[in-house]
Amino acid sequence: MEHFIVAVNAVVPFLIYMAFGYGAKRTGLMEEALARKINNLVFRAFYPVMMFYNLYQNRDVRFSAGRLILTGVLGVSALILLLLLTVPRLEKENARRGVLIQAVYRSNFVLFAMPLTESVFGQSGLAAASVMVAIIVPFYNVTAVVILEHFRGGKPNVWELVKKVLANPLILGTIVGMLFLLFGIRLPQCVEKPISQFSALTTPLALFVLGGILKFSSLEKNLRPILAAVSVKLVLFPAVMVAVSVLMGMEPLERFILLSIFATPTAAASFPMAQNMGGDGELAGELVVCSTMVSVITIFLWILLLRSAGLI
Repeated sequence: MEHFIVAVNAVVPFLIYMAFGYGAKRTGLMEEALARKINNLVFRAFYPVMMFYNLYQNRDVRFSAGRLILTGVLGVSALILLLLLTVPRLEKENARRGVLIQAVYRSNFVLFAMPLTESVFGQSGLAAASVMVAIIVPFYNVTAVVILEHFRGGKPNVWELVKKVLANPLILGTIVGMLFLLFGIRLPQCVEKPISQFSALTTPLALFVLGGILKFSSLEKNLRPILAAVSVKLVLFPAVMVAVSVLMGMEPLERFILLSIFATPTAAASFPMAQNMGGDGELAGELVVCSTMVSVITIFLWILLLRSAGLI
């Protein structure tokens, strides 16, 4: 029963936040255009504050991220390579190939990893999750641009990629947080308090807005690739990475963060990126919606299973 409660407490808040946002849209309290503007605001203003504060508040970080970072990056790289070898054999249209590959390997790690880690491990796990976000998110962004450009027939500009990564609000917030942490810089209480409150507001607001953006278009023609992509993303490859973490003798926190990289739904940012880079926007949007809804169940089951087995 204890493991069941831990899993419920970690996942149900996500569903409530998204359902509240979806209900606000359905009742006309929030238009989709407004939700998208707020979503942009959250990404550019709130997330950097949260990334900064998650590192800033951890004055005594004893987490060695080297092994976890290497395993995470190599795991994502292996998944991308596997997808590049298999997806073009199964899908004939270039506009859909890049979208499917991106949907499977690129997770909504930022939105789900932080609150999930806090739910299961408390504040002690947030510093480790923040470090992984700083590594994995730029890797997602760079590889997604390269893959979509490849299937569009173009060649990505390396300097433009570097500038986009360095300008990413999440990376900027993380860099500033690391500087404050490394040099022991402390803020006055009158400044630290509102920063902590903005940080706490970020996840509920982001999930609320996500619920207001969710769409349920016709899924019939895309049902088969969606089922395949969601199954690989949320069940098959996470199982492989959990097995790898056990063989490597990882600590529970390391294993859980690794799971949150691979078992969380498709990144919401993959939808506008696909639309603006010649991909099948309809398929990309449906993959985000379906993986998000299914992940509420699969993440719950993963937490319950690993908690029951004593692995987290």
